[in-house]
Amino acid sequence: MAVKQIGIIGLGLMGGSLSLALKKTPTPYCFIGLDHNPVHCTQALELGLVDQIVDSLDAISHCDIIFLTIPVDGIITVAQQLNPTNPECTVIDLGSTKAKISEGIPQERRHFFVTAHPMTGTEKFGPTAALPDLYEDKVVVLCDLEKSGKHQQETAKQLFTEIGMKLVFMGAKEHDRHAAFISHMPHALSYALANAVMRQEDPESIVALAGGGFRDMSRIAKSSPNMWEDIFRQNKTNLIEAIEFFQKELAQCKRMVEKEEWEALNHWMKEANTLHDIL
Repeated sequence: MAVKQIGIIGLGLMGGSLSLALKKTPTPYCFIGLDHNPVHCTQALELGLVDQIVDSLDAISHCDIIFLTIPVDGIITVAQQLNPTNPECTVIDLGSTKAKISEGIPQERRHFFVTAHPMTGTEKFGPTAALPDLYEDKVVVLCDLEKSGKHQQETAKQLFTEIGMKLVFMGAKEHDRHAAFISHMPHALSYALANAVMRQEDPESIVALAGGGFRDMSRIAKSSPNMWEDIFRQNKTNLIEAIEFFQKELAQCKRMVEKEEWEALNHWMKEANTLHDIL
């Protein structure tokens, strides 16, 4: 079986975990890495995430498959500059927003690209954060798949299935609205929660009193500000709508507490309990 060459642009949590996941499969792959951070390049080699490092898009353009696992603004820039020399190349971006990425790919090269969003991750970043099971049993959303070439469609579906992911298909704009409510708005809330507590409480009290609930809710506030700034910018309209819906629910909670409407508050909480009946 011929060894397929996989290029990974961005050697952090997502790219590194992808390499580890694919290494567990029977298919032989050779991994070529590209990252603007020289420390990440050194770490990726030392950890065995990649077999070699290159320093330009031209040096990775011959690969059979190229993954873009960089912040969403960077994905758009690279998509406009990358010119695959392999006619059957499949370029898969893993950005958390999809509409602007899908629309930003040059039409003459659009068939090379598959726009995907694996619904997974942690608050950690960099090659040392890579996990071999990050993608296993998680959902990957494949967006605007009809714009991709037939070979590219099948390659992406096969790869994600191979690492144990569940495939979901939808339009990029539809994805971005769903992601705003289910992923992006919760990150905004976690950042807000962390800032609210830090501005009202001294560090000693936080350490002494912070229980599991607070730690769980504030955990994702440790996520990369640079990455999430890009995501918030690209999905601005949907994110604002999601935050406004949350503000209405929080205002309702505040109102019931102020008016001591305890029965109504209890019913409101029970409604929220039903979320975990479907998760």
